[in-house]
Amino acid sequence: MKPYIGVGLSVGVLAGIWTQVSTQTGLITWVAFVAWACFFAAGGGALGFKKGLAANLSGVIYGWLISLLITVADFPGVLAVGIALAALAMCLQAGWAPLSFIPGAFAGTAVFFGTKLSFWPTVIALVIGAGLGWLSAVLGDRTQALISKPLVVPPSDDENRPVQTA
Repeated sequence: MKPYIGVGLSVGVLAGIWTQVSTQTGLITWVAFVAWACFFAAGGGALGFKKGLAANLSGVIYGWLISLLITVADFPGVLAVGIALAALAMCLQAGWAPLSFIPGAFAGTAVFFGTKLSFWPTVIALVIGAGLGWLSAVLGDRTQALISKPLVVPPSDDENRPVQTA
């Protein structure tokens, strides 16, 4: 059996549950999916959770700093300058292991802007998404182990009888 059936089932079920819960509670559905994808892209497991989420949250901070810059500075190209400096910083921070997942930082900044600068709702959805990534990986591994177990066939009575020779 393909090794992706377990994770596919767990992701599918959790994605449906998350969509229903988030739309009913006003949480930002799509932002969690970005963090969920970053979890897997960063390698999954504890390391993927830490690197993906830390990078996502750093990206939100960069986005927030850019939004502050454009409110205090008033010159043509201020947004471009802010983005350029943040992009440079997101790449340079990768020299520090906890923030070494560059795509996660860019994703964090993008979702912050995509939510129209909604800081806390973005952060909450990113944390939930990273948690859903971890949960889907754990449940996926367990499900895959269950469906991949070889079928154990009990020995038949013929195998337990002594062999007769003539």
